[in-house]
Amino acid sequence: MRIENNTILITGGATGIGYAIAKWFLERNNKVIICGRRTEKLELAKKELKEIEIFKCDVTDSKERVNLFNYISENFPDLNILINNAGIQRDIDLSRGILELEAGESELKVNLEAPIYLSALFTPFLKGKDNATIVNVSSGLAFRAEFATGMPIYCATKAALHAFSLAQRKQLEPHGIKVVELIPPAVVSELNMEGRKKRGVGFSMPSSEDYVNSALAKMAVGEVEIRGI
Repeated sequence: MRIENNTILITGGATGIGYAIAKWFLERNNKVIICGRRTEKLELAKKELKEIEIFKCDVTDSKERVNLFNYISENFPDLNILINNAGIQRDIDLSRGILELEAGESELKVNLEAPIYLSALFTPFLKGKDNATIVNVSSGLAFRAEFATGMPIYCATKAALHAFSLAQRKQLEPHGIKVVELIPPAVVSELNMEGRKKRGVGFSMPSSEDYVNSALAKMAVGEVEIRGI
């Protein structure tokens, strides 16, 4: 995969793995646009990475997804890489029933619906582009849910995203669009900080930047399913 002279959109790009991906690609002479829901985080990312472009968008909202696509197609017609990175993680006790399930943000909408629908919006736009690529960020917990039984919906959405990526890769390959899946371990980030504190984990995790440096080096040499660090 060519790692220079691309135009790249990263969802959830203001913090964590998304921010580290943005920084990595900027350092290699790429045009990078990030989107996210929190204006203050986007503006902070812009302050730190001055060459980045920012766009406020809630990727769980169908109208905002269309607005994002229209903004990109009108302002960045050369965009050739979509990185579906936005994600959330919740501790959920299934024994508490429906009220527990609906007590917070929907992992189904953020982690699964958004990348599927954004991919559908951008796929026709990417056809025919040089180095056209869709990157889906899943999780090692898609394969080891027994180690994360407190986050059942998160694990399920990431397992579903993995399955989707397999089918998406087969279908889009004849159209010249590569599909890459990044499968990170737990890294230092804002993901489910409250839950991590309760479990006392996070101190020995690799940084988002260390993970991204390792994963994208593998992507650069053609790997399409990148696990671990």
